[in-house]
Formats: sequence, C-alpha cells, structure tokens
Amino acid sequence: MPVPFNDMTRKYLRYADEIDSVAKRVLSSGRYTLGSENDSLEAELASYYNATAVATVGSGTDALFLTLIALGVGVGDEVITVANTCTPTIAAIRLTGANPVFVDVDSERLTMNPEDIERCVTEKTKVILPVHLYGTPANMEKIIVVAKKHGLLVIEDCAQSFGATIAGRHVGLWGDVGCVSFYPTKNLGGFGDGGAVFSDNQALVEKVRQLRMYGEIHRYESITEGTNSRMDELQAGFVRWGLLHIDEWNKTRSDIAQTYIKSIHNALVQLPVDLDTESHRAWHLFVVRVSDRTAFTRHLEENCIGYAIHYPKLVYDQPAYEFLRVDSEHLPVSTSSVGTVVSLPLYPELTEEEVYKVIEAVNSYGK
Repeated sequence: MPVPFNDMTRKYLRYADEIDSVAKRVLSSGRYTLGSENDSLEAELASYYNATAVATVGSGTDALFLTLIALGVGVGDEVITVANTCTPTIAAIRLTGANPVFVDVDSERLTMNPEDIERCVTEKTKVILPVHLYGTPANMEKIIVVAKKHGLLVIEDCAQSFGATIAGRHVGLWGDVGCVSFYPTKNLGGFGDGGAVFSDNQALVEKVRQLRMYGEIHRYESITEGTNSRMDELQAGFVRWGLLHIDEWNKTRSDIAQTYIKSIHNALVQLPVDLDTESHRAWHLFVVRVSDRTAFTRHLEENCIGYAIHYPKLVYDQPAYEFLRVDSEHLPVSTSSVGTVVSLPLYPELTEEEVYKVIEAVNSYGK
C-alpha cells in the first residue's frame, strides 16, 4: 500500500463532525468577512503566543508584504534574507519595491547563518528577514545581536514554524514581528488561504489592520493606500478549531520525527541534526539529505513512498528572479545543499505501519 507524502482528506475524515459544526456555525451567522470569528481568532492567537496583538490577513504572503509596508520598507531598500526559501518570501519583498539581499545558511539547520549577515549590510539595509525553514528555529539570539548593532528591523517568516520555540519563547516574538501562514498543509492550517501578523508592537499591528482593509481607519474612510487582504470568517473558524488541537498535532509530528531519527540507519542518508536544548522544532517537514537525490527518490518511488522537494531550486535560479542571482561562492551551503534535500512523509494522520514502511524503505536504499 502506498504511503502518500500528505493526505488532507484524512484530517477532514478524522474530525468531520467537528469541522462540519464549525462550517455550520459560520455559515449560519450571516457574517463572512472580518467578523466575530476573526476577532476571536486574533485574541486566541495572541493568548497562545503571549503576544500583545495579532492581525489576521488573507495569506502568509500578505502577512509578510503588509508588514514590510507597515514598517515603511519601499523602493530601493534592502532586505537581508535567504535563497533556499519558498518563493513567497521573496515575492513579498519585491512587491514593496525593495530588493532582497541573500546571505548563506547554517550547514546544520539550513536557516540563516548569523555570521554571514554583516557582509551584506549596507546603508540601504532596513530589515533582516530570517525564515524558520521546515519548522526549525533560526539562530535568533545571534541574529538579534547583529540587528541591534546596525539598527535594523527583524521580521520572522514563521510560515512553517507554528509552535516552534527558543528558550520557551515562540519564534516570531524574538524580532519586531512574526508572520504566519494558515495554508492547509501547515501545522496549523485551514481549508483555504489565511495568515496572521503578531507582535508586541501594538501600533504596527494596527497599521497592518488598516492596510488589509483599503487603508481604512473607519468604514469608507481610507487614511493610507491599502489593499484587500481579509481572512474570511470560514477560514478563521477552521483555524480557531485547529488551535484547540495544535499542541496535540505538533506532539504527534515530533513523535514521528523522533521515530525516524531513532530507526533510520543508513550512512547514505543524513538526518536532521539535534538542536541546542533551548530550541524546539515544530517539525513541519522531515528533511533528509542525500548525495544522489535522483537515485534516492527513484528508490522511494519503487517502494511506493511519497516525498517532496523543499525546494528544488534556490529562488534566484527560477526564471522570475534570475536578475537577483549572486555568485555561488558567496552562498556555499545554500548552493551545495539545494540539490540534496528530500522531505519524507510527516503529518499527524500517518499510521504506525506507514511510518515503519518509510523507515524500511530508507534503510534499504543503496543496499
């Protein structure tokens, strides 16, 4: 029996009665955008994060874009980030007219390398934007030191890291603001698009609230140019429901990941490394590294194991962003790792039998 990389129908079937109840509650309310579900979700997320304020928005991409705009980032500014991220990180920066500047990643975490940041700081730099890739916290303690030294803002891309912490503090609260996605496959996902901005800066969050609704301070009174980035009530309701289960789901993800780590024994397959005791992953993805990805993925296919590549190309190797290309010698880890990463199945609805089928397939690779 095949093991799918992900299967969203399992989540619905497992919780169909609860999910249907949420849908009925919202649909019978008669309010479908920016109503009580969004208000409640913002309050509940603030409580979960222990953050001062939260603003829901239409997507994780919008969360980044509107935050950049709210912080005054615009044409000609520079935002330091990484090249091994998903496209939306870069798209959000470019939509403001700013330019992304790429630094290398740490060879173990594959997140922003704090030691490489200062090389890229110029008089145009306004923001450092680390990505907590795969649910792995970036080294925020060191990133914050560099940011403070140069008077830079820090926006954390938490799209893949809901529930990840450093020293008991959620990622997203180490910098000036955190941005999260509720895309269906995320640890805390809805059944459509959605996102949120969270911060201890109340004024910043209020600015994002204005921007998400045409720049309005009151209905039909725009005080700044904005856009339409409202999270609909149905998705807000679904995410509120998911928030009740997220700790359980994240624990299951962690348990599966630990089973992989303890049971996969193959010298040809590099497993995720242990983090320091203060950092805790959200285990959005379980990413291994192999020298011959084509052979490894072919082996997985032959054994009916689903997989994915996060991500097959660095951002500037995609046609839309070729103009951002930098010399590979400046990003040696990013360049060398991009062709090696493979994501194995990791989601709460995986059965024990499926987990061990994945392990068996990985252990038999190259034998």
